[in-house]
Amino acid sequence: MPGHLRKRSSLDPFSDPDIYYGDEDSLRREIKERRRAFSSNLKSFNRDDIQTYLGKLPARRGSHDEVPPRPRKFLIDVEVTIKSLLEREDTDRNMQITIEDAGPKVLSVGTAASSGYNKFDVRGTYMLSNLLQELTIAQDYGRKRIILDEDRLSENPVNRLSRLIKNSFWNALTRRIDGSNIAVAGRDPKDWTSNPRPRIYIPPGAPEQYEYYRRIAETQPGLHLDVQVLDESITPEYVKNLNTKPGMVALAMEEHTDGLTGKKTFRGIPFVVPGGRFNELYGWDSYMESLGLIVSNRVDLAKAMVMNFCFCIKHYGKILNANRSYYLLRSQPPFLTDMALRVYDKIKTEPDSMDFLRQATLAAIKEYYSVWMSEPRFDKTTNLSRYRPEGLGVPPETEATHFLHLLMPYAEKHRLSFEEFVQAYNDGSIKEPDLDEYFLHDRAVRESGHDTSYRLERVCANLATVDLNSLLYKYEVDIARTIRTCFKDKLAIPPEFRTPATQSVEMESSSVWDRRARRRKLAMDKYLWDEEQGMYFDYDTVKQERRTYESATTFCAMWAGLSTPAQAAQIVQKALPKFEVYGGLVSGTEESRGIIGLDRPNRQWDYPYGWAPQQMLAWTGLLRYGYKDEAERLAYKWLFMISKAFVDFNGVVVEKYDVTRPIDPHRVDAEYGNQGTDFKGVPREGFGWVNASYVYGLEILNAHMRRALGAITPYETYSRAVDLQYPY
Repeated sequence: MPGHLRKRSSLDPFSDPDIYYGDEDSLRREIKERRRAFSSNLKSFNRDDIQTYLGKLPARRGSHDEVPPRPRKFLIDVEVTIKSLLEREDTDRNMQITIEDAGPKVLSVGTAASSGYNKFDVRGTYMLSNLLQELTIAQDYGRKRIILDEDRLSENPVNRLSRLIKNSFWNALTRRIDGSNIAVAGRDPKDWTSNPRPRIYIPPGAPEQYEYYRRIAETQPGLHLDVQVLDESITPEYVKNLNTKPGMVALAMEEHTDGLTGKKTFRGIPFVVPGGRFNELYGWDSYMESLGLIVSNRVDLAKAMVMNFCFCIKHYGKILNANRSYYLLRSQPPFLTDMALRVYDKIKTEPDSMDFLRQATLAAIKEYYSVWMSEPRFDKTTNLSRYRPEGLGVPPETEATHFLHLLMPYAEKHRLSFEEFVQAYNDGSIKEPDLDEYFLHDRAVRESGHDTSYRLERVCANLATVDLNSLLYKYEVDIARTIRTCFKDKLAIPPEFRTPATQSVEMESSSVWDRRARRRKLAMDKYLWDEEQGMYFDYDTVKQERRTYESATTFCAMWAGLSTPAQAAQIVQKALPKFEVYGGLVSGTEESRGIIGLDRPNRQWDYPYGWAPQQMLAWTGLLRYGYKDEAERLAYKWLFMISKAFVDFNGVVVEKYDVTRPIDPHRVDAEYGNQGTDFKGVPREGFGWVNASYVYGLEILNAHMRRALGAITPYETYSRAVDLQYPY
């Protein structure tokens, strides 16, 4: 056999696209003397002939697609086959092949061994959609003809999705901010101003970044890059004034030697974005993504995001909701200590690991004091914390018409157009205290990450929530343990990591943080824990009463290790059955959500929707307390739902799911729709925290479960089979 054929035959059929589709020379040599037309003899398909064609299909496979003695490969003309495949199979014309398409679900392609002469039938939604995906990727690489392994089409769906997440999706979601991409990164799809342009804001404590970006703006005037230095004092009035010229806020950079010029310059430290329209470094998304990145052996990216968070805390006082100017006053659920400790556990043999842990711990301590234990977020009566960011006016990141129904009555009251009223209200020339109260809670909902939910609507800023206080308890426990075990119970606090309230604190010890954790647990038991319901509830610090909305955030207390074993048992016995549904955990109960209709539409963090963060936190919490069977069952249900949608709907992986919907759970009827559904031919990136939940959840499943999941076996079927095999 010629050497180039041996090389092609030995290529791993599951290689990354860069390898698999990247070298056209070997294929060109291989097909040089072949004269057949590959799959180009596929005739165009008349849609009116579908039923006639279906009636003529053989009842079983014929001799032309028998099992070959060695792995089968196809010789394919990319463009012609894509055209024919879509014409025959994509009956709803959305550039995807799904179970909802009414095509014959079979396509004959030529084998490579016969130079395309012998045909093999590629059958079924899954293989045909995989064929469309592979050909679309090959087209991206400029390939006209390819040799395609059948194994790539029939790959176990769990293996395929895991491979895509680890080898493709993470790369597609990775960003960095520097001169190489500031023209793109600096633009904001949520910039609704009349003159959007790339803009970056530099903190005053990073003058080297200002000089770096200023040189870029001067040497590349065509970029129209606007470089601004932020004020030392970030006030609500100042941030409101920035809303007319929104922009990216700078993240961490590192010194880098240019490979071409040999000159030293700066390069942005990378981070992973959620996906869809969310193209920035987000707060709690990044923590969830880090769990998947570590499982995927991408601890480098998880570490980089921790470094970016440390930069944000050092220069902006908090982990930002996202690194845009209009988020400068708003944070998100705090996960830094757990994130940093998980990274440290993987890198502790590296020479700079202790410095990494020290910087992350110092940053977390500063954030704890400056954000969560300071007014207005800290409630002195309960000693608990709230999502309660400052701010003025209408949140600028929403679409211009997002608050139309809310604001139009006020506009009519003042005899102004909608735009005129928004301008006047934002400028402060019109005062509306009721609107001020509404937007106080609206900003708090967005800071909570649970935007939006009837659990939080019009009340969020007053709530000591279960999730926030569980996470802060984890901060307190983590910081105490880190200081005690890694820093010999004494951690020096440099001036740049002190806050106005802690200027005199030069050293931290573990005992202080142990006491804080005990105090928070006592407060949560007093105000949030309901023994009769076996569940934690949010507490209204203004009305001084416990709320009754049943939320999956109750599992955060188990994740943090705050619950006693008896409380955990109550949660599993009484609360878990209320939230467990077909696809895992639902965000809240239907009873708590209440009746929905035209005047009371669905909210995306309410029943019937489920979200990756709540699944992952619950699995981890259940495992912490020894509830392995429950964790495995919930993980299986969630992963099965994702896997089945992936198989049936052209590889779709989305932001959130309707966990009560067995057939098409990615279809979400909520105010923001769903991110990750709008792609042509092939999904490029999935969605950050769902990608993470998939590879993280697989680590929880046992071997039997992983095999059953690969066969797309519903949990009930799997469970019955196990019961029959092991009746006792």
